[in-house]
Amino acid sequence: QVQLVESGGGLVQAGGSLRLSCAASGRTFSSYTMGWFRQAPGKEREFVAAVGWNGGSTSYADSVKGRFTIYRDNAKNTVYLQMNSLKPEDTAVYYCAAKYVYSANYAYWGQGTQVTVSS
Repeated sequence: QVQLVESGGGLVQAGGSLRLSCAASGRTFSSYTMGWFRQAPGKEREFVAAVGWNGGSTSYADSVKGRFTIYRDNAKNTVYLQMNSLKPEDTAVYYCAAKYVYSANYAYWGQGTQVTVSS
């Protein structure tokens, strides 16, 4: 079982930056692929970024490539999402998620943190 708690959301002007954090419980954090997803009002939840168990592999949605960076600190059981050059269309609730490295689906989700980008 993994429990995830996000933090770092808030209100920022377009062009600004935020860093989201996701703290995970448990002693097997390095056994999980970690991802960030987001859901804007009236839209379906979408994938943002993911990082492999040792931080060596990452993937991003096309909409955030070059602006967002995902990374993890296994010693702190924490995954981060550094968001730069934010746009109003990045406004959403951001969710952290975890899946066991041999699983196809994300089984564990945080409660979400709101990110609002004003124009």
